[in-house]
Amino acid sequence: MASSQTATRSFPKVEFTDSEAGALEFPSSKSRSYNYFTPAKMRATVYEDVTVDVQPDPERHLSQGWIYGFGDGPGGYPQEWTRAKSSNWHAFLDPNEEWEQTLYRNNSAVVRQVALSLENAKRAGAYSHWKPAWQTFIARNLGAWMHAENGLALHVFTSIQRSGPTNMINTAVAVTAAHKMRFAQDLALFNLDLSDSLETFDGETHRAVWQSAEEWQPTRRVVEELTAVGDWAELLFGANVVFEQLVGQLFRSELVMQVSAANGDYVTPTLVGTGEYDYSRDLAYTRSLFQMLARDEEHGAANKELFGEWLSTWVPRCLAAAEALQPIWSQPAEKTRTFADSLAASKEKFAQLLEEIGLDVPKELDK
Repeated sequence: MASSQTATRSFPKVEFTDSEAGALEFPSSKSRSYNYFTPAKMRATVYEDVTVDVQPDPERHLSQGWIYGFGDGPGGYPQEWTRAKSSNWHAFLDPNEEWEQTLYRNNSAVVRQVALSLENAKRAGAYSHWKPAWQTFIARNLGAWMHAENGLALHVFTSIQRSGPTNMINTAVAVTAAHKMRFAQDLALFNLDLSDSLETFDGETHRAVWQSAEEWQPTRRVVEELTAVGDWAELLFGANVVFEQLVGQLFRSELVMQVSAANGDYVTPTLVGTGEYDYSRDLAYTRSLFQMLARDEEHGAANKELFGEWLSTWVPRCLAAAEALQPIWSQPAEKTRTFADSLAASKEKFAQLLEEIGLDVPKELDK
């Protein structure tokens, strides 16, 4: 006969010991901001939130080393990809605070500016007053410079945009690649506009000039030699610190933007000015990075010696490229600036940049 009594079941009593996740309270337990890095100012910026420590690093958060690697041995982002050394690569923050959104915003603003300028120029028939000598100057030389910008964009900055040891460095370099790629495309579109607007404009000559014109071959040689360098920091130094100062600014700022107005051209300075604006931003982060490396308490002296070695490599090459361009200063019908004055101004700016970084001015600049 079955028992009429129902068995009583027992359940363990739930006891809260405050050891559960989220139960403890500490100074930042109610904070909704990131706290795994120290911001440059009182509060972290959006740039810092989306770039700092996005790229992992065994020296910071990967306690068991890289979680991935390459087939030939090195893992992740090896610091051996450059001879430069830093006690803390993560100390570098881009003074421009560039990240994906700012890149799109700034580039789109420049594209609208260039498009509006070219549209207004065609509507006003601005090109019809250009003298044959100025048409030839733009077709040959601004067209040739398009190849220099494109080469640096694709084969220098794009090639090293993931080589740096931190996300902040790689993001800045990637922005430079985008700047130069867009500027090269702007120059190409300008060439097409001029070809459509002027029957006497030779829109095909730039290729032959870049490949065989005697005055442009040293510049072409430096660009191609830069593409062969494996050290990402040397590439950045050689391109942004040396080449852009002694050749890039010399051509863009000290020649094209100085003589265009005197030759009845107000469109080209607007276009070339966007390239100069891009470089001013790229130079700001480049200066900041190499200042940090030159002032490093542990590696600063060795870095300065290394940078001196890089200067001895690239300064003579870039000066030779600059001096070879001298004949194009005589090509415009209206000449408002001599080559000697332009080169002196470029050398002065270059020397000032080196002093800001903390480097000795090469003796070649005194010649």
